[in-house]
Amino acid sequence: MAAVIDPSVSPDVYLELTRRHGWSIRYVLETHVHADHLSRAREVAKQTDATLMLPTQGRVRFPFRAIVDSERIALGGATLTAIHTPGHTNEGMSYVLNEAAVFTGDTLFTNGVGRPDLHADPDASRQRARALFRSLTRLRALHPHTVVLAAHASEPIAFDGRAIAARLGDVETWLSGWLATEAAFVERVTSNLPPTPPNFARIVDLNEAGELPASDPIDLEAGANRCAVR
Repeated sequence: MAAVIDPSVSPDVYLELTRRHGWSIRYVLETHVHADHLSRAREVAKQTDATLMLPTQGRVRFPFRAIVDSERIALGGATLTAIHTPGHTNEGMSYVLNEAAVFTGDTLFTNGVGRPDLHADPDASRQRARALFRSLTRLRALHPHTVVLAAHASEPIAFDGRAIAARLGDVETWLSGWLATEAAFVERVTSNLPPTPPNFARIVDLNEAGELPASDPIDLEAGANRCAVR
């Protein structure tokens, strides 16, 4: 039994992994509505007859099972526990696996945090930044040995087969400085924003509709990731 979180590549990749290991996909989960890549969650769920789960929100226009803060999902001998971590988006959710790992979506990267300004005016961006401060403070309370597994990296990576991950205790070495005060954090993440991701408005619209473009999705997704503040 398996779960897929934030599927961002062809469903064939996940299906091949399940065949190779003898798994069956029971759940497909999203941490939030993505702006940097096209979600393959609906297609993976359709091809595997899995339950599609998204954080409670009113953005998407397709059926899903809503997941709420503190909800637990049994997965064989493992348990995923949902933690509401808004800031990058209002619906952001992280998933803690057996207190050993946490899937943080775009809330926390191994060397940066999620930007709070996409689809938001300056006042809303600062409000989201304050929510992000509280979310990161909540994640910091997990055990230092918890492995942080973000939705993607905050910078280009080598295709070496190694997972992008870090222990929370190691992340804490820089995160503690960021979270010294809420006011300083809000100023830092709202004044140090990278360029807006290319095509993000079109990507968001497709993800809210649960659709993929007729053309090659990579054409929309091309370019460096820009959902992180470092």
